[in-house]
Amino acid sequence: MRRALFLTLLVWQSWTHAASESVPLIEAGINTQDAASIQRGAGLFVNYCLSCHKATYMRYNRLTDTGLSEDQIKASLIFDDSTKVGDVMTNGLDPVGAKAMFGVAPPDLSVISRSRGVDWLYTYFLSFYKDESTVTGWNNTLFPNVAMSHVFAAQQGEQVLVIDEERHSQPQLKLAVEGTMSPDQYKQMIRDLVNYLAFMGEPAAEKRKQIGSVVLIFLILFAFLAWALKREFWKEIH
Repeated sequence: MRRALFLTLLVWQSWTHAASESVPLIEAGINTQDAASIQRGAGLFVNYCLSCHKATYMRYNRLTDTGLSEDQIKASLIFDDSTKVGDVMTNGLDPVGAKAMFGVAPPDLSVISRSRGVDWLYTYFLSFYKDESTVTGWNNTLFPNVAMSHVFAAQQGEQVLVIDEERHSQPQLKLAVEGTMSPDQYKQMIRDLVNYLAFMGEPAAEKRKQIGSVVLIFLILFAFLAWALKREFWKEIH
């Protein structure tokens, strides 16, 4: 398991080594305690990402931690009879065929938020622009010459890259064709998706924090009781 996880991270890092480090990251501002946001992000992931990207360390039923019942998960996130609610999130995409189609096999996204960080992911989804010189017709300022197409083009619209050669300033993205969403609506949608990716990277994170808080409170109380007991036992000696 650990070896497979390490190989997953290694593949993703090798796939993204060409990403531009000069582009400033935009703060995602996600709330990992917002269950509704995570649920919406899960829907986005299943509908737009899962056809190409797998998440072999994430089971559908872990979403019960966000308040969804197993029946709700089956109804809204599973679209075939062969997949069970306890199965991992995978697809039938052949890695060899995918590599031939895209030039690289789409990486497993189970721990992408831990590998790249939520700010990187948020910036990445906001940084696509129209580029007819590429195979997909799209490019990305954060990840130049990315093999992935802009799956949310209909919602965001078409951005173009604007370069001011006279001022030698950082290239800017400008919305040339409006999408079905306003810029604020699109950012919120991407924030939901990134929130889910963060949840998927460590589904037990919030429970771990809650348990940790309880343990710390217990240790503090235990330390106080131990001190009080020691004081009672030793009061006549001192």
